[in-house]
Amino acid sequence: MNDDTIICRCEELTVGDIRRACRQGATTVDGVKRVTRAGKGLCQGRTCRALVEQIIVQETGRSLSDMDYPNTRPPVRPVKMSILKGGDE
Repeated sequence: MNDDTIICRCEELTVGDIRRACRQGATTVDGVKRVTRAGKGLCQGRTCRALVEQIIVQETGRSLSDMDYPNTRPPVRPVKMSILKGGDE
């Protein structure tokens, strides 16, 4: 993959963006996420996480089995205010 290849479609990040983050000290998926926002878009990393991991492995020389699983959060869904206040009033 060349540096212009899109890795994170949600945040429009390229291979070059991820490589630069690794070269600046981001050595985990969460570290790359903090620096670049990779995995913070609508898909929450479901399409780019594995690619980000591969780039980190290539840039750092770490093994894929040594990679920490990134922090995940449950999906956020809209909640009606009436549910929060306890009725339809």
